[in-house]
Amino acid sequence: MGLFSKVLDWIPGRDLGSMGKKDLAMDLGTANTLIYVKGKGIVLNEPSYIAINTQDNSIHAVGMEAKVMWGRAPRHIQVYRPIKDGVINDLEPAQLMIKHFINKALSRLGRILKPRIIICVPSGITQVEKKAVIDAAIQCGAGKVYLIEEPMAAAIGAGLAIDHPQGVMVVDIGGGTTDVAIISMGVPAVSDSKRVAGDEMDNAIVQYVRKNHHLMIGQLEAEEVKIRIGSAYPTEEGETCPVRGRDLVTGTPKEVVLTPAQVAQAIQDPLHQILEIIRDVLDRTTPELQSDIHREGIFLTGGGSLVKGMDRFIEEHISIPVTMAEDPLTSVVEGAGRALEEIHRFKKAFLT
Repeated sequence: MGLFSKVLDWIPGRDLGSMGKKDLAMDLGTANTLIYVKGKGIVLNEPSYIAINTQDNSIHAVGMEAKVMWGRAPRHIQVYRPIKDGVINDLEPAQLMIKHFINKALSRLGRILKPRIIICVPSGITQVEKKAVIDAAIQCGAGKVYLIEEPMAAAIGAGLAIDHPQGVMVVDIGGGTTDVAIISMGVPAVSDSKRVAGDEMDNAIVQYVRKNHHLMIGQLEAEEVKIRIGSAYPTEEGETCPVRGRDLVTGTPKEVVLTPAQVAQAIQDPLHQILEIIRDVLDRTTPELQSDIHREGIFLTGGGSLVKGMDRFIEEHISIPVTMAEDPLTSVVEGAGRALEEIHRFKKAFLT
């Protein structure tokens, strides 16, 4: 029995009998988890955090309530980010978090029947990582689990012509991974996934502030800076952003003010690593599919794509037109939800 076995049991009184209509799709992301319920749309969007009280092994908080405790919790509260680089890193906290989100998503929809679940995963996920995701979902009450690559889900959500014999290129910049795929005839022709995305940008900001201002700031502080003034291009225009942390010289609290130009300088290395992933996928693509991509362009999605100027940055360096998703934060789970609604049409999209 694991450390959290006491809270892994289903809530008494819930009926987990035969498969019902409340099937769902889940974008189990490093930064956020989104759930789409069949016939209802997106019903949950929460940070992928969970806080456990180690004194009695109970859940203290999940989602946003747990995220704000990161780096602030007392000694007996352990805060986890159980999804790392797009896959499960801490199995038991992940199971608890997933179960909590499923219960929360379905709690207002009547009796909970054992659902089918489509889960979005990074391209190039290993068999071991697949098994961890499937086992976690089944432990949390799933009747049947399907996996779909995130770029494929994003393409379905955008209504791109993935069934046709022509190339469609999707770049999904998430919290833990950047996934790139060229899709043709309903399956990825070429795909790749690298563990460089939003989190690496946050880490780059932390290191920049440490090196240039002798100030240690937290990851959440860096994330806030990225969201507020993050830019792919150095510019002195726009608002500035104060950051607070510990002065590495005196050990006392200190504040400095960052400009968009400084933040752009800080994140250049992750940005160029993302370019290399795109170039590598294009290098492994046939001339015919490359011709399609040059004509149709790149579809860009994921929370990391919201950094100001990201679409123009990729377009200028890759020399291919880039189109942003209408809602980069939800396009993957929207696509998984559409695949759920039309499961027989998109069955080729699922991983085996």
